[in-house]
Amino acid sequence: MRKSESHASIETIAQAIFVVNRHAKTAPEPRQLYTLKKKAIQQLLDQKLAKKVGLHFSDHPKYSHQHSTLLVQIADYYFHIPPKKEDFQTVKHLGNVDQSYRNPRPSLSLSKAKRILYTFLDWEEPARRDTVKTAKYGPKAYHQTSPFSPWGQFTSWNKSNSKSRRRNNT
Repeated sequence: MRKSESHASIETIAQAIFVVNRHAKTAPEPRQLYTLKKKAIQQLLDQKLAKKVGLHFSDHPKYSHQHSTLLVQIADYYFHIPPKKEDFQTVKHLGNVDQSYRNPRPSLSLSKAKRILYTFLDWEEPARRDTVKTAKYGPKAYHQTSPFSPWGQFTSWNKSNSKSRRRNNT
């Protein structure tokens, strides 16, 4: 038994995957969260702690072409991941996704869920940034040596002259 398995039960890991997956669906940059989900599920499958249930047709076709996703069961939770080529020969196709089924709602924060999965995967959590977070669409600092203003208008290299000209014109 691995060190990480003793810290979290399979149910807790399933809840953490659910929380990460739920946040990834609405995140502006979900790649890290989906990678965390995929690697955790793959490790559970490798350790035979998760079960491949079957293949489902995806609700969101890629490039107008139907494709399938692999349904995986972990404790009382079900997740979809991209199938491997051999899954099409070994796993039964279940048809369309059952829209009436919903996973149980865990009461777990995203940060705690990520911490659980990082521990389970034996990964080191990325260091937190000490810099002040700026708004994505808010005002930005422009390079001070540029003769162009933010909207592409040419300004003087000498800022004192441009300010005095503005005062004289008003």
